[in-house]
Amino acid sequence: MEVGVVGTVPLPLWHGTKMGSRVRQRRAATVTGAVKPSRSDQLVFTEPETKLIEALLGVQGRGRGVSSKQLQDVESAVQALEISKGVPDPTSSSMIEGSWQLIFTTRPGTASPIQRTFVAVDSFKIFQEVYLRTDDPRVTNVVKFSDTIGELRVEAVASIKDGKRILFRFDRAAFSFKFLPFKVPYPVPFRLLGDEAKGWLDTTYLSDTGNIRISKGNKGTTFVLQKVTEPRQKLLSAISSGEGILEAIEEFTLYNKVDSKGDFRSLVGEWQLLWASESGGESWSDISRGLKGVQTIKEDGQVANWAVPFPGSRVTATGTLVENAKSKTYSVLMKEGAFQFGPLKLPFDVQENLVMEILYVDNKIRIGSIDKATVVHLRL
Repeated sequence: MEVGVVGTVPLPLWHGTKMGSRVRQRRAATVTGAVKPSRSDQLVFTEPETKLIEALLGVQGRGRGVSSKQLQDVESAVQALEISKGVPDPTSSSMIEGSWQLIFTTRPGTASPIQRTFVAVDSFKIFQEVYLRTDDPRVTNVVKFSDTIGELRVEAVASIKDGKRILFRFDRAAFSFKFLPFKVPYPVPFRLLGDEAKGWLDTTYLSDTGNIRISKGNKGTTFVLQKVTEPRQKLLSAISSGEGILEAIEEFTLYNKVDSKGDFRSLVGEWQLLWASESGGESWSDISRGLKGVQTIKEDGQVANWAVPFPGSRVTATGTLVENAKSKTYSVLMKEGAFQFGPLKLPFDVQENLVMEILYVDNKIRIGSIDKATVVHLRL
């Protein structure tokens, strides 16, 4: 059995589900009383650490839904950090202690069926607590279902073997539900498992700030963990779980507000819609308005919105993107559409005159509004 790591609480090594699924949520009132964070609140990452963070943005299910290109980018970033060494002898550093949130794991299928089930749910948060300098040193993996439901804690007795390796042996686990006055035992007889309940965890990289950790387990799994996630990660996590999305967008754009409609060149590329505040469902109008599927923006201002309603089919709407000189917006003029199924292609008229505003854009994330609907895109 192998131990996993991450964020603010602990849990055994597992993995989650698709992140890209769109959550339908009606537009809510603007969050009031928000306080703009100070510059001192910003997280500091080295360039190699930033490359890892950006490689992980948009990865589904903590690694289960990773594409071959995403996996290649993550592995390259991990290797670069491991070569850079980070904190020497990390198990001797107090920075390894605390609560870590699991961000990414390779080979998530090595955990038990129950563990795999929990990790596959994006609305659950997975953490690992590491406390080695106590009378009872332990590594504890935690699955946090929600603040109102409860959590699963899987605990292991731990000891330090050397500057990188932690030895552990699982010895107890239980569910704690808010609606029950007692704990429910986890259905794994650790005492009967013998050596199967034992393992080790190597820390191959610990950042100088103590915020990023890369570990490898005895079954060959690589884990990426963080104590504090950066704003874009928090936003995508909210979209993935379907909870607090508008609040996360409000907080993010409050700090990262742009003063103009941005450089048009920053919009050029292919963008996957992650979330839209308003959507009528699976209608062709949603596709033409850019409230579903993928949007491609070319350097000459040509725009194409497309989606796949069902396997073998594709609905596409095309038009142009025009800058509005007197405002911080763009006009999106959609004119033509087509439904394609195999060799069959049926054109249809599209008459959409939309207004697009950019609230934030970088090399990975785009936040804005289209026809009064708030939208979040991920660059492909």
